[in-house]
Amino acid sequence: MSDYSTHPTPSRISSKEFTVLVALLMSIVAMSIDALLPALGFISQEITLAHANQAQYIISALFLGMAIGQLVCGPLSDATGRKKILYAGIALFFCGSVICFFAQDINTLLIGRFIQGLGVAGPYVSAISIVRDKYSGNEMARVMSLVMMIFIMVPALAPSIGQAVLLVSSWRYIFVLYIVYALIIGIWIFWRLEETLPKEYRIPFSTRGFIDGFKEVVSNYTTMSYTLCMGLFFGSFLGYLNSSQQIFQDLFQTGKLFTVYFGLLALVFGVASMVNARFVQKWGMDYLCSRAVLGIIVSSGIFLVVQMVMPPNLWVFLVYASVLFFCFGLVFGNVNAMAMEPMGHVAGIASAIIGATSSIMSMLIGTAIGQMYNDTLIPVTSGFLILGSIAMVILHLARNKRVSEQAAAE
Repeated sequence: MSDYSTHPTPSRISSKEFTVLVALLMSIVAMSIDALLPALGFISQEITLAHANQAQYIISALFLGMAIGQLVCGPLSDATGRKKILYAGIALFFCGSVICFFAQDINTLLIGRFIQGLGVAGPYVSAISIVRDKYSGNEMARVMSLVMMIFIMVPALAPSIGQAVLLVSSWRYIFVLYIVYALIIGIWIFWRLEETLPKEYRIPFSTRGFIDGFKEVVSNYTTMSYTLCMGLFFGSFLGYLNSSQQIFQDLFQTGKLFTVYFGLLALVFGVASMVNARFVQKWGMDYLCSRAVLGIIVSSGIFLVVQMVMPPNLWVFLVYASVLFFCFGLVFGNVNAMAMEPMGHVAGIASAIIGATSSIMSMLIGTAIGQMYNDTLIPVTSGFLILGSIAMVILHLARNKRVSEQAAAE
């Protein structure tokens, strides 16, 4: 089967509108996490928890649902088209939000979050597959960087939106916000987004087909290498995300200003995505990604030494975090694009396996780092340093193998 991205059909949606819509589809994940961060302390007070770190499970439960959901949504999007999966995911997200709104105990809340996670898998997988349907190579990386640039505006604003809800109502109404968000996206998809995967390019769903697609993905050294790197990067980042409310509000006593600092760091991420979109075609994904990972490792090593000498204040941490967020802004779009690059003909299955693998890895790693939070920044910093170093080795091996394969082909 030929790669559909080389035979695109005319689109009724403009390139700019397409980029914004894809970014908002992917932003359902960010909204589901970041708008709720300021409320974790209030949830802990209303729903009794054995330990403050248990509130972090509210974040991890969504990632677990998303990881499982991606394995289903990916193959089905290849078989039935992208839009049906978008609709199904948004419906599940709606139902999970309703359950969370009425939850009276932590178990019910976690079930609702898990269902939300199953729901966000549909938009997340389909969004990436839709981009892959229409673009490839450095052009895909450029579009993904623009998507990430808009996408990061949501986590920059979401905590403040969540905080605004808390000023006038309870944390439960953040889930009403999610319901409204899902409805808006659903209506937009219905009226404006065409199906990007025509019937002649669909892969009938079957167990045999899934197994064959799975084998093709996991046997591709390049794809799996970058998938493992994604899991390591997202895992270290999720470790920070799980602990962020405690870091800012408990350790540094920022109070409601937590949303301001969190949003400013997210904007740094957005600036990095803009830089990546501008220079990726000139310098290439490998170059930018490897330099960014080196920046993560060096800055984390320096900051860890600083903590051994003296407890860092808020501004020292913000300098370190700004360097981290800038580097991650260069890493995320490129690593995902490099993992998907060889998989254009099985984009849905590939996106599912890549997403599920990296999500499960990141959930386990991020939860472990978050649960190690001990009123210091050492667990989070160590996670960035160790996992970044492992990822650097994997990136180096993947690059060497690709170079040797190209040389052998010539």
